[in-house]
Amino acid sequence: MIGNLSNCNSILITGASRGLGLQMVKDLVKRTERPKKIIATARNPAAANELQEITRSFPGVHVVTLDVVSEPSIQSASKEVAAIVGPDGLNCLINNAAINISTDLNTVTGEAMMKTYGSNVVAPLLVTKAFLPQLRTAATAQNNVGMGVNRAAVINVSSVLGSIQLNWGDGAQFKSYAYRASKSALNMVTRCLATDLEAEGILCLALHPGWVRTDMGGPMAPLSAEESISAVLSVISSVTEKDHGGFLDYTGNTLPW
Repeated sequence: MIGNLSNCNSILITGASRGLGLQMVKDLVKRTERPKKIIATARNPAAANELQEITRSFPGVHVVTLDVVSEPSIQSASKEVAAIVGPDGLNCLINNAAINISTDLNTVTGEAMMKTYGSNVVAPLLVTKAFLPQLRTAATAQNNVGMGVNRAAVINVSSVLGSIQLNWGDGAQFKSYAYRASKSALNMVTRCLATDLEAEGILCLALHPGWVRTDMGGPMAPLSAEESISAVLSVISSVTEKDHGGFLDYTGNTLPW
């Protein structure tokens, strides 16, 4: 069971047309204690059939077009979201959209590295920057409460594969220069944001959702999307000041950088 998210007025999830992002939306809409406004972004909403069906079946779900590697798209989405959340601002931004190009030492290319960094590192930073006005509005409106998703939070979906310390021995069996390096870089972006936004009461966190059976995770992964996201949302709902700038997994345990 997830924790109480009813005090989180609005939540935005990038990459919500499939995989973990879509599962977040599916999980949230079925909860009685849920955010009033669930904003699901997709690069091509018209082709996101499951997401469109959810909007027809459940109230308070808004689908916004967002290509996270396009700065004009980011700016357009920011304006649309500002209109949706209004004077309450945005309480929680989940930077979930990411790619994984298989790149071991033999196959890695500069193009693969740059494309992966663009989606997994640069995009979350620029999306967060674009939505900062709405996050700041929410943080100011709820300045009588502590840090958390009931005030304002940025959750960057990272991976244990981004842990430099754990990329050794058995932990080094998964070979992907582009993906692993991008998640390490995302962790640094998260910590940079945490230091810059702490004084404004905006919580920033890197979160590993586990190894999940999705198109990206593959069929051998031990977790279903439902199991992962139920646990992830439980962690998100309960984070406080003590978790600010941290690197947690889906069980709430701290991971080594």
